[in-house]
Amino acid sequence: MPKMKTHKGAKKRFKKTSKGKYKRKKTKRNHLMTKKSSDKKRELRKDATVKKCDEDTLDTLMPND
Repeated sequence: MPKMKTHKGAKKRFKKTSKGKYKRKKTKRNHLMTKKSSDKKRELRKDATVKKCDEDTLDTLMPND
């Protein structure tokens, strides 16, 4: 039986926490930042967690992490 390989795209985008959840970056942060308020930009800096329904998919994509 071959080894389970990690999906490299998922590895670059998600990080597993100590409790088994996944962290991700928020969207809408690349350009057109001048029209966004300071409060919005500050909120976009923080990491978000992946929803519970998507964690099973990430467990399949990243079996070794």
